[in-house]
Amino acid sequence: MVETLLLIGVIASIFVGFNIGGSSTGITWGPSVGAGIVTKTTAAGIMTVFVFLGGITVGQNVMETLSEGIITIDLTLSAGVAVLFFIGLGILVANLFGVPVPTSMTTVGAIAGLGLATGTLNYVTIAEIISWWVVTPIIGFWIGGIIGRYVYPEVNRRVEIEKTDGPLLTFDRGGTVPKPALGPNTTRSEVGTTAVVLAIGCYMAFSAGASNVPNAAAPLVGEAGLEVNTAVIIATLAIGLGGFTIARRTMDSVGGELSDIPLLAALFVMVTASTITTALSYIGIPISLVMATVMTIVGIGWGRATRPITFREAVTRDNEARERDIELGVIVAEEKEGKPAPAIGEAETEEVLHGSDLFNPRAVIKYVSMWIIGPSMSTLLAYGFFTLVPGVV
Repeated sequence: MVETLLLIGVIASIFVGFNIGGSSTGITWGPSVGAGIVTKTTAAGIMTVFVFLGGITVGQNVMETLSEGIITIDLTLSAGVAVLFFIGLGILVANLFGVPVPTSMTTVGAIAGLGLATGTLNYVTIAEIISWWVVTPIIGFWIGGIIGRYVYPEVNRRVEIEKTDGPLLTFDRGGTVPKPALGPNTTRSEVGTTAVVLAIGCYMAFSAGASNVPNAAAPLVGEAGLEVNTAVIIATLAIGLGGFTIARRTMDSVGGELSDIPLLAALFVMVTASTITTALSYIGIPISLVMATVMTIVGIGWGRATRPITFREAVTRDNEARERDIELGVIVAEEKEGKPAPAIGEAETEEVLHGSDLFNPRAVIKYVSMWIIGPSMSTLLAYGFFTLVPGVV
């Protein structure tokens, strides 16, 4: 009986990990694949490796919080399987709404529902987690705002991410050991920018592993029956499988609904969101990578859009500032090489695009709504289930 239940739990863990891989791989590698920097297969392979590294290192802090910190009792095997069921249900609902899955938040909600039903909820820990859920979007927005207002325009003017025809590198096989050489059309600048893009993608994959591997692995760790390393390997393979399969379509469409920003802006977003997520995972806070990503995109757009007015005008909202146009689409305007971007307080050029090209406010509202609906629904459902069937615990 125990072996059968554990098998069901492993299958549920694989289902959760598979869907995580489908969404997180698209978010991590979609911009790079779209720019032709890497292929979908290469992206999925790199994603799998760095997800494992993130899960087996920083992710263990999050796993400890999920398996021991939220409730004051250990998760039993039957309870862990039930929690995985509610996580999977949350993923299904999010997919039906067509938004990236707030898996970490759904996982916390399911475990919190168990704690409420059994009177074992650690209120101090859950309050700390929720407070970070409130603070994180604000941090992402303001960091993005500073980047968009003061950093991105100058970097955008100086840096061009190019992709020439043909292979990036070739190998001279004339000697005993093949020697790498630049491709026929490759420039040294292209090699450098490609290396930076790949490094940032690996960093974001590591961050995704740190925050997401515990969601598929934690409910089966400890008293539930699996060793930590075994659970991490199962979750990683499932995430990798999702990356090689259902993520291929996600990588084609990622960013299309929320934003139409160029690759350089996407790299700023990836570094910011990954740093926020990795830092919180390091201190054991289950957090959604999607949350930091979305709010950083909005922040960069807002910061770039408010350049035509000074900071004082933006704060005091005086009449002159109100009369001046603030174009939300300025993040997609290309600064011309050798020509500085308009200074703070100066009008933008005519090439500035319409605000709808920056981000879709309805999409942002839908994302934020899922951050509230996802964990709330999993908490209520888990509470109802464990109240009606207390023997499962």
